Amino acid sequence: MRMLFAPLLFILALGADAAHAWEPRAEKVVDNVYAIVGPLGQRSAENDGLNANFGFVVTPHGVVLIDSGASRLGAQKLEAAIRKITQQPVRWVVNTGSQDHRWLGNAYFASKGAEVVALARTAATQAEYGAQHMEGLKRFLGKRLDGTQPLPAPKAVEAGTLELGGETLELAYTDAHFPGDAWVWLPKHGVMFSGDLVYVDRLLGVLPWSSVRSGQRAFHALAALKPARIVPGHGRVCDLAQAQRETGDYYDFLVAQVGAAAKEMEPMGATLDRYADLPEFRHLKNYGDLHRANMNRAFIEFESQ
Repeated sequence: MRMLFAPLLFILALGADAAHAWEPRAEKVVDNVYAIVGPLGQRSAENDGLNANFGFVVTPHGVVLIDSGASRLGAQKLEAAIRKITQQPVRWVVNTGSQDHRWLGNAYFASKGAEVVALARTAATQAEYGAQHMEGLKRFLGKRLDGTQPLPAPKAVEAGTLELGGETLELAYTDAHFPGDAWVWLPKHGVMFSGDLVYVDRLLGVLPWSSVRSGQRAFHALAALKPARIVPGHGRVCDLAQAQRETGDYYDFLVAQVGAAAKEMEPMGATLDRYADLPEFRHLKNYGDLHRANMNRAFIEFESQ
């Protein structure tokens, strides 16, 4: 009995992992356009790094996938979610950014014949950060990262219009969360895949390489398009009003209040203390963890310019 005990525990552990694994589910946004809304929490072995939003467009000639996941296994999960909607193959992958869960599934889909496309600066940033992202993901995904090969988008294009499978996609830089970040606008459907420009339900994150100035500018441009539906980088599919309240207004605050204080050479600590409690954003997930750090980085961005 003792010899059988350890293997039995191992089998039970595998069953428990499978029972708690997060499985992507496609939800209809409009006809032929779907979103896959990831969990708001951290990357984990259970979600295979899919703690972000993805989406796809079904065309008569194949599927256009927006972002490919953080790993080979994550890409397979996205493919399985697509298969529940259509048997059309993924013919194209369009990356909105260079953060791990936006593109580290590229190689999987490319191996199955998909063309992988991104804006030129997006692809360049993927190449720059690929090794760093793989190393960072190991502590979250462990062996579930095995088989993942970083593949920066082989087809680098300029901002503008793509015609894929009879669908029109308009790509534009946002340069908000990571340099080279972009959105994908579907003018025929009135749907915006914002990438990591828009966050709802959770507070957006300002990283050392983020730009709140670019984020504010890009959000104003997005608002001018008046999208009917927005698939944000994180959080539920939403309308423009929710995106404005939870992202646009926050960018405006960081620029108009924190940025202005930095340009006036006010002490950083005093500025951060003055705006430490913002009730209009307090309900967003990660507010307590991110808000002060966001202000700190916004202050530094404007202080150095």
